[in-house]
Amino acid sequence: MDKHPLRADGTAESYNGRMDSPFDLAIAARQPLFDDTHESAFRLFNGFTEGDPNLSLDIYARTLVIHNYADDPTKNQTYIEDISNYLQTSLIWLRAGILKQRNGITQDDKRGVLLFGDSPDAKINEHGVWYALDLTMNRDASFYLDTSLLRKWLIENMRGKSVLNTFAYTGSFGVAALAGGASRVVQVDHNHRFLDLAKESYKLNQFAVNRNDLLALDFFPAVSRFKTGKQTFDCVILDPPFFSSTSKGKVDQEKESARLINKVRPLINDGGYLIAINNALYVSGSDYMRTLENLCKDGYLEISELIPVPEHFAGYRQVGKPITDPAPFNHSTKIAALKVRRKA
Repeated sequence: MDKHPLRADGTAESYNGRMDSPFDLAIAARQPLFDDTHESAFRLFNGFTEGDPNLSLDIYARTLVIHNYADDPTKNQTYIEDISNYLQTSLIWLRAGILKQRNGITQDDKRGVLLFGDSPDAKINEHGVWYALDLTMNRDASFYLDTSLLRKWLIENMRGKSVLNTFAYTGSFGVAALAGGASRVVQVDHNHRFLDLAKESYKLNQFAVNRNDLLALDFFPAVSRFKTGKQTFDCVILDPPFFSSTSKGKVDQEKESARLINKVRPLINDGGYLIAINNALYVSGSDYMRTLENLCKDGYLEISELIPVPEHFAGYRQVGKPITDPAPFNHSTKIAALKVRRKA
């Protein structure tokens, strides 16, 4: 059977053993990421920048995750099957494969169905820290690969500090902070199932599980509770979704990112950090920087550093132009560490 790597324009072509297709080039560029034990996680192919905006491929330990973003996912099923077969032949250590269809008909289609193998991996190791996985728990894969360098930053900078991780999802930032020696980590997410996976990560690393620091609460009442209780932290991580709306409040990363930052500023100790993440594709890097710079004008916030997205996630080659220019960030996931000064 012919295999079908990708042309630069994103269409399929037969595979004749060439090593110059975008698909093969992507794999070759990531060879240094293939660890001998196959316990790590990384993006194998970023179709948005490397040749096919309908497709991204991730590796989680020995499990392949294929993300199909096509408007009509039924039209490229043979193409995806051929890619799956090709990778099983090329990466013989793969033991399972999952297909997630962003526009699938059923929730199972969106969460992911098994393409091959018996069961997907349930943990990965990143920067020497274990993280529990549930790759079909929801539409995302339970662990975001674009924020790997932020987890590394937390490991390196949170020793002895108290940390609040808002919109925690499965708690990977909090786990990284604990691995770095944080004195206390509070994780807040509205979904207790996500926090249950955080507990599994704690157990993998032999961290104590304090249920009082794993709070299944909406962001807005949680922040109000901390303010009422006069609780403050040395670092607050703010990683909200692109958009959400509940009876408790609205999150809009395109139009109101400054409002969320101002919500958590009172919770941060003098000299502490506010980690602000904006993943809105239609917010350019310059627009987000302008928002941050305006917030810094009062002298109580300062941009300490910008934390990049790993090159394997951003893509090693650019085919076409991005929807918005992320510069000075290297990806639409825009991460800034801000230093906080409090009034005396």
